[in-house]
Amino acid sequence: MDTVEQASNSKMLPKDFNKKKVNLNIAYATTSNPNLQEIQNLSRIQCFGKKNWPEIHKVNAWMISAETATFMKGGGLGMIASELPTAFNNAFALNGEKLTVVTPLYQGDTKKKKAFWEGDFYCGSEGQKIKLKNVKTIVVPFIGDKSSLIKYKVDVYWGKLEETEYIFLANDRFFDINPHPKNPSAQDGCYIYNSQGINEVERFAFFSKAVYVLIKTLCEQKVEAIDCPNVLIANDWHSGALSGLMKYFTTAQVEIGSMDKELAEKIKNIPVIHIAHHLGYQGWDYDNTTKILNSLYENLATVVFKNAKATKNSNPRATNTLIVHDCYNQASCNFHLADRVVTVSKNYLEEVSKELDFGFDFRDILKIRKDHRNFFGIVNGYDKSLISPNKNKIDAINKYFGETDFKFFDENNLSAKQYNKKEFLKLISKIAKDEKYKQKVIPLIDIYKFEDVFSQIKNIEKTPVICATSRLVEQKGYDIAAKAILNLSQRHERFKARTERPVFILGGAGDLNYFDILKKLKDKVAELDKKIAERIFVFRGYKDEFAYAIQLASDFYMMPCRFEPCGLTQMEAMAKGALPIAMSTGGLVDTIEDKVDGFRTDVFFTSKGRRVYGNNITAKRLKTNEKAYTETLEKALANYYLKPTLINEMKRNAMRKDFGWSVKDTGSVFKYHRLLQLGHL
Repeated sequence: MDTVEQASNSKMLPKDFNKKKVNLNIAYATTSNPNLQEIQNLSRIQCFGKKNWPEIHKVNAWMISAETATFMKGGGLGMIASELPTAFNNAFALNGEKLTVVTPLYQGDTKKKKAFWEGDFYCGSEGQKIKLKNVKTIVVPFIGDKSSLIKYKVDVYWGKLEETEYIFLANDRFFDINPHPKNPSAQDGCYIYNSQGINEVERFAFFSKAVYVLIKTLCEQKVEAIDCPNVLIANDWHSGALSGLMKYFTTAQVEIGSMDKELAEKIKNIPVIHIAHHLGYQGWDYDNTTKILNSLYENLATVVFKNAKATKNSNPRATNTLIVHDCYNQASCNFHLADRVVTVSKNYLEEVSKELDFGFDFRDILKIRKDHRNFFGIVNGYDKSLISPNKNKIDAINKYFGETDFKFFDENNLSAKQYNKKEFLKLISKIAKDEKYKQKVIPLIDIYKFEDVFSQIKNIEKTPVICATSRLVEQKGYDIAAKAILNLSQRHERFKARTERPVFILGGAGDLNYFDILKKLKDKVAELDKKIAERIFVFRGYKDEFAYAIQLASDFYMMPCRFEPCGLTQMEAMAKGALPIAMSTGGLVDTIEDKVDGFRTDVFFTSKGRRVYGNNITAKRLKTNEKAYTETLEKALANYYLKPTLINEMKRNAMRKDFGWSVKDTGSVFKYHRLLQLGHL
């Protein structure tokens, strides 16, 4: 690694420049220099959609993603990075079009996720192997432990898995996933604070820079097996620095004569589509603001920063495209400079462009983009074969638990689902009675006052089983679920009047505080009625076989979410005949048809009580999300007890629903193809 010489007529940003004042007052000088004018005007041009989309006859796109469900899964953005390319290539490969995945080659062992080489095969943390070939080594300038730029070598690997090509970028420093002793317990996988002292924001800033260097290389020369892309998909904040590198950095290099204008134009004309998942995750790094900006823009960081003028909007925190207030923000650049922005559902698009609670510092920018038709909502797909009841998996679950006999079922055989309910209630009662068995089948799951209820249930068919098995985090609204259950227990005689009270299965991996909320729920309900409380099962932890068994048996799936950009768990539940009881937020509105294949609240409010969804009359009556959700839960139970035929028809509707990427004419992959080719829907 060699120190990079700085150009004499340019300079980096001074150390900790963002910390010198509480609020940075950035003045943008009037200039007649065409390159500096281009940088200053670029955000306005992009947000107002003034740049024409290039002619793309055959799509050769890259999807740039920190996660893939195939090799390093963290959540929904990893799913889209695996399933969208697969669906796209299956649909359009015969036309000579392709979507290639570009991702880091992680190596190491977090104790939960492990990735390593096995000869010529790379073994990702999700158990998948791919044979790779080293096709190029590139050099990526980035600041090291000291304040100087270092030339880091990045090995470029290429491989193909079924119809999808993968480009892996390897560097031992930035993509190492061995944890540092100070790594926070909640950080894992590709988000680890690693043994080299690299955090997630610095890691993915380096990833963006490496992708830029690779694109520049491909624009200059041929590389074996890899073609220069004609459009890019940046999958969330992790590749958020990309637009600035491709559009600002190239222009600034032309200004000082270090890049040929023709090369710069070639790079700048590759359009960038930014996919925004949850806008609460943006890639903030206050302490490393100077370091990262200097790493990205090198000796041109000062000239780029001083001209990185944001589109005029009402937010005083977002006047510069590279930072928010005084902090580096990895998503900011793409929100301002990408050619198109996409959210993962239509309703979430409406929320983020209207409400600060959802759009945060970028609400105004996204409203401008929406008004000028370069901001779109496309619901994530989900391959139905992956989430429908699977006979082989059910057989494996029976083998795992040893004492269960879960049956395969579909929408035409709901009697088998009722049978599975009996098997599941027997299973959790066995777990409650037998500590040795519990330690065998769910050893890492904490349970609280599990009780044997199977022997007490007289009529299983008339016993509703209601589950919530998402992560224990604020987003998922477990506290709202707890209040709704408590409200029903306090206010109504319905539980007592019916022969069979509901069974609630509530829990998942995550925050201990939310497990405490669930434990307190069980205790509070016990003070009111022990018969109700003994049917509330709460746990903390995750075991795939246990989670799958819960959905096989459940009649309802609770989703009292505070936000849900798209949501995948409701799709999984519906495919298994568990009707979602959901808040009317984000993608839940787009994917659940109220009283047809699930239940949704009539209204939805922000944290400050502003109505986001529903009519004003209903909002005045219900006033809060807690009351709205309580009413919806009560409605679902009333229909279960009084209208079993309707509930069964709703279950069949839910199971028939196909969210697959490639559903004829309406599938999301066709919308993405149109967007990639034409720049609009």
